[in-house]
Amino acid sequence: MTNFLPSDLKGHRDMDLLELRGQLDEIDAKIVELYERRMEICGRVADYKIETGKKVFDKEREEEKLKTVRSLTHNAFNAHGVQELFEQIMSMSRKLQYQLLAEHGSMGKLPFIGVEHLEASKARVVFQGAEGAYSQAAMETYFGEGIHSFHVDTFREAMGAIDEGSADFAVLPIENSTAGVVSEIYDLLVEFEHYIVGEQIIRIEHCLLGVPGSREEEIRTVYSHPQSLMQSAGYLAGKDWEQISMPNNAFAARKVAQDGVRSQGAIASRHAGEIYGLTVLRQGVNQEEDNSTRFIVVSNQKIFEKDANKVSICFELPHKSGSLYHMLSHFIYNNLNMTKIESRPIEDRSWEYRFFIDFEGNLADSAVKNALRGLREEARNMRILGNYVTGR
Repeated sequence: MTNFLPSDLKGHRDMDLLELRGQLDEIDAKIVELYERRMEICGRVADYKIETGKKVFDKEREEEKLKTVRSLTHNAFNAHGVQELFEQIMSMSRKLQYQLLAEHGSMGKLPFIGVEHLEASKARVVFQGAEGAYSQAAMETYFGEGIHSFHVDTFREAMGAIDEGSADFAVLPIENSTAGVVSEIYDLLVEFEHYIVGEQIIRIEHCLLGVPGSREEEIRTVYSHPQSLMQSAGYLAGKDWEQISMPNNAFAARKVAQDGVRSQGAIASRHAGEIYGLTVLRQGVNQEEDNSTRFIVVSNQKIFEKDANKVSICFELPHKSGSLYHMLSHFIYNNLNMTKIESRPIEDRSWEYRFFIDFEGNLADSAVKNALRGLREEARNMRILGNYVTGR
C-alpha cells in the first residue's frame, strides 16, 4: 500500500530542504572566501622561500598541521574527512608555490640538453637477438638500413654495450600491445644510468616457420620468445606441441634451421624465415591483427630532441594511504596528460613498488618543470628516464 504525505506537510518539508540548502550555500561561500585568503598567504610564503632558498615541501610541518586539525573535530568520521580535506588544501598550496618559484626563475636547470636531432650518421647501434629479429626491424626503421649495428644475446648485454662505449644507442622492446610490458627493460632502466631518447612502434606478424619440405601437421615442438608464444596462444591452443622458450624469435628461427628437423617449428617473422632459409607454414599466427611492439632507443647521454613530446619518469613511494594519489595530482594541476603507469617491485623491500610513468610534454615546458619539481621534492628517488618523440 502506498503512503502519501499530506500536501501541506510535503510543502513544509520542501521548505526545510530549501532552507538547509541555503545554509549550505552560505557556508560554501565562506569556505571559498577563506580558501582564497589562504592561497594569498601561501603566495607570500612562496616569496619568503624564494628569498631564503627554503624548500617548498616541509613534511614535519604538514604532519603537525594534520594532527592539529584532526584534534579539532568531534568524531572519527569528521577527523578522517578533515585530514583528507587539508591534505588536498596543502597539496594545492604547494603547487601554487611551485608555480610562483617557476615564474621567478627559481626552478633550477634540468640536467638535459636539447638537440635538433640525434646524431646518427656515425653512430653504432646495438640490438638484442640475431639477424632477422624484430629489434633489428625497429632499429632499421628508426635509423635507416645503412646504420652501423651489431647484436648481442641479452638485454643486459645491450645496456652494457652502451655503458662500456662500444655502442652509442641500443634498441630494446619495452611493450607489446597484446602481451604487455617487458618488465626486464624497466628494471634495467633503473640499474643503468641510461636515458630514452627515441621510440619506434612496429607491427608484429608472427609466422610458423619450418624447414623446407616440412608441413604444419608434422610439427611437434615449437620454439619462440615467451611473449611471442603468449601472443600466439590462440593458435597454439589445442595443439599438443611442446613449447620451448628462446631469448629471441630470431634465435628460434636459427635453431630450427641449424637442426634441420621436420618436426621442429619456430614462431618468428617472415623476414627471419627468409634469412635462415625456412618455409612459412602458417602466416599470422598471433591472435591480434593489430599486434604491435613499442621499442625504445636508449643512450647514455642526457639529451632530448627539441620537438620531443613524451616524458618518462620513475619514483618510489612510502607505504602510506593516498601517497600515489598525491603524486599523480601534480599532473592534474599542471594540465599534463598521463599516458601510462606501471609498477615494479623494489629489490630487497617486500611489497614496496617503484612506479614508472609516461606523460605528454617537453622538458623545456614550464608545466613539465613545475610538475617535476613537485615530484622530486615529494617522492623518493625520482628519476627522469627520458624525453623523446612519440613512436611512429
